[in-house]
Amino acid sequence: MALTIPILRSGKAYRSLDAQEITPVAGGDPVAEITMANSGLVRRDLLDLGAGRRALQGFSTGELLDITLRAGDAFLKDDLPVGDGGQLQSPDDYLHSLAATSGLPHTLIRMNMERLHGVFAQVPTIFKGLSRGLSPEVLDSGYSVQNGVRVSFVPTAEALGVILPSNSPAVNALWIPAIAMKTPVVLKPGREEPWTPWRVIQAFIKAGAPPEAFSFYPADHDGSAAIIRRCGRVMLFGGDETVKQYENDPRVEVHGAGRSKILIGDDQIENWRDHLDLMVRSISANSGRSCINASCVVVPKYADEIAGALAEALLPMTARKQDDPEATLSGFANPKMAEWINGSIEDGLAEGGARDLSLEKRGGGDRYLQLDGMHYMVPTITRCDSIDHPIGNTEFLFPYASVVEMPQAEMLGAIGKSLAVTAVSGDRGWLDQLVAAPHIERLNVGAMPTNQVEWDQPHEGNLFEFLYRRRSIQVA
Repeated sequence: MALTIPILRSGKAYRSLDAQEITPVAGGDPVAEITMANSGLVRRDLLDLGAGRRALQGFSTGELLDITLRAGDAFLKDDLPVGDGGQLQSPDDYLHSLAATSGLPHTLIRMNMERLHGVFAQVPTIFKGLSRGLSPEVLDSGYSVQNGVRVSFVPTAEALGVILPSNSPAVNALWIPAIAMKTPVVLKPGREEPWTPWRVIQAFIKAGAPPEAFSFYPADHDGSAAIIRRCGRVMLFGGDETVKQYENDPRVEVHGAGRSKILIGDDQIENWRDHLDLMVRSISANSGRSCINASCVVVPKYADEIAGALAEALLPMTARKQDDPEATLSGFANPKMAEWINGSIEDGLAEGGARDLSLEKRGGGDRYLQLDGMHYMVPTITRCDSIDHPIGNTEFLFPYASVVEMPQAEMLGAIGKSLAVTAVSGDRGWLDQLVAAPHIERLNVGAMPTNQVEWDQPHEGNLFEFLYRRRSIQVA
């Protein structure tokens, strides 16, 4: 096999004896092999993480911001090293490798490439938003003056560990700003998606970032656990069971199911048709794979009509060939995941109190489809009698949402922890309650989709505050 993706140990390529084939979702010859890091290797390497930080400290924050900008262009446009055999990967090669192993259609891969390029390009704005307007030089001099007050920050960790999933390339956007914050990264890629973190690393190195700042450990659960234990700060992506283990650990920023929602207030519900496109985009953008996709629509009335209209609007979104320019629905790299999701929905419907409006609009047929060896779940809208129904406040990795009806006064207390909430209302009193609600991570006030992101607002958590803590400082 020609292509082998190695481990990176503080920027140095290393091949272990344990190698696994990366095979296409639809079957066929392996795309590459990837060498695996055992937990002992990871633990040994992470005993000394100082080299990466020292290398980054040799640059000013302004220089690292410039490197990040150049890295974005390299990621999007350049041929970059892939593996350790001197091969180069063009943007088109990257697209086809990712499509083969992830199930993503080409249109969504291109969209995610542009989105990641946007993150690289907007890192100065992101830094400003995360640091609440601090000058980048505060990380160079050790302290600065803001509005007449001296402020100083100290790192909370030698490196940021990131346990990545395979569901969407865009999750890499969350760790990219760490380099400009002078923090090395230790990445554990998702099983089906080593391509994006590897390419981002190579783009940074080509742009002038020190290789020592990047470690890349394909690993099993033991390797992930070693990263979580040894890195002072960790981003962890996973399901509810994984996240639950670490939700009270301040070292770990957990990224699980978002359970994001759209709430329409009493003052706007008569105009719900004007917001149908907003709801469709919130549910279906990026094939419903983002934690900020809406998985529940809560309204004070017209729930039956809204559920039916959403189901109708999503009917054209179906399984297509990956290179079809109209393809917007992702397949599943692991068919067992599609089978589990379908089974969970069927079990929920069997309990009563919920209807599959999409199935009714299609006149029957299957929710779970196969095409060219790929496995798909077609968009599904359910009308649930209660948000507490087993599929009433549930997030799945495809375009799925429940529609629930309840009085506006009950919504805030019923929705539970939600990553993103769009509140379509002009009711100042109600909006004030939503603004003050601690169980809403990000709030979109007004008619905007749940997946709309502004660069100067934290997406999920605040990376600057995660990697740095403020300390008192007095200067004679």
